[in-house]
Amino acid sequence: MNKIKMICLDIDGTLLNSQHKISQNTNDIIRIVASVKQIPVILVSARMPKGILFLQKELNINEPIICYSGALVIDEKANILSNSGIATSDVKRAYSFAKELNVHMSLYKGDEWYVEELDDWAKQESEITNISPNIKGFTDLFNQWECENSGPNKILCMGKPNDIKLLDAKIKSIHSNGLNVYPSKPTYLEIMPNNVSKTSAIEILMRKFNIQKSEVIAMGDNYNDIDMIEFAGIGVAMGNAPDKVKQYADYVTLSNDNDGVAAAIEKFVMS
Repeated sequence: MNKIKMICLDIDGTLLNSQHKISQNTNDIIRIVASVKQIPVILVSARMPKGILFLQKELNINEPIICYSGALVIDEKANILSNSGIATSDVKRAYSFAKELNVHMSLYKGDEWYVEELDDWAKQESEITNISPNIKGFTDLFNQWECENSGPNKILCMGKPNDIKLLDAKIKSIHSNGLNVYPSKPTYLEIMPNNVSKTSAIEILMRKFNIQKSEVIAMGDNYNDIDMIEFAGIGVAMGNAPDKVKQYADYVTLSNDNDGVAAAIEKFVMS
């Protein structure tokens, strides 16, 4: 087995436990591999930069981060290595469907989070992430982005499970090749540009660090982690992952509430 030279960790449901915290044991193990073994630990998430950087501080690591499931990659000095957006025409179409179904929509671009109003969904997300959104009329945003020929890195729709299923089907029925649409939980629908993935972002960092695929370990718990779990030299699924995700893994570790990340690092990196 090749020596591991890069550790890629999903955040929610993987690095964090059900209380959205990093356990002391996991924190200790990551600090050892990062400082003593000098192995880059890369946080890979659908979150925005602000939602990742405070966790890096907590772990005492200073490495590039992969945001929005690969749509934005930033190096350790905050330089943008890669940035992909969703066409405003696609955003407007998704927005009209969300409005019809009375589903909340959040838009993320760079390090900004936009909502039209601070409803219960926005408040809940703000409590989980410790980030406050910008309240702004989406029509103005769309006009601005059309002038700039840009768009958001990510759309997050939140609503009742049935409404989310309907929205998912509606958006996919447009056959828009420019979108990657998936439910990250029954009440959340995440929409990203189709030309990016966690794997495409990891490949950018492999080139930066001159690391081979066989030297990468990747850990995740959800459907949007499948590509990197399948890609990595060692792909690890969390014990709390759905069975479909586990099928793609080389190894299934303990759950996020039982220090699964620490257990896998001890097994494959420390030994």
